[in-house]
Amino acid sequence: MKPHRKKKLLAIVGGVLALSVAVGLILYASGQKMNLFYTPSEIAQGKAPLDQIIRVGGLVKMGTVEHVDRDDSVLETRFVVTDKAMDINVTFDRVLPDLFREGQGVVALGRIDEQGVFVATEVLAKHDEEYKAPEVLDALERAGHPVKKDD
Repeated sequence: MKPHRKKKLLAIVGGVLALSVAVGLILYASGQKMNLFYTPSEIAQGKAPLDQIIRVGGLVKMGTVEHVDRDDSVLETRFVVTDKAMDINVTFDRVLPDLFREGQGVVALGRIDEQGVFVATEVLAKHDEEYKAPEVLDALERAGHPVKKDD
């Protein structure tokens, strides 16, 4: 093989290798930041990972919001998120959004602990009377409880 062709071939192989490494690193990094969405039914069926940050969504079950003083500096809120088929207990030790209410849609970010309780690090509530997160609507529909979508 001629020297100039050998250099060209090495440059092409090196470029393809570098591009492959870059794509692999990007895919790995994006996979680490991905928060998968699960419904209470999917969590109850064991489909949600215990060692990963996930999102859970549904409706805040009526009569389940409870504020508990763990110590002098921490106020913990406990509530139940339901998709009307199954429920999951949620704990949250930060300030809840102003729009958080019983019976309203909510999406929480966090992990499932060893007791099966969802420990939330972030809670997102709906933004007006008619809005429900698309993921929550889909979850309720899959559970057999479709919510009427007003135009």
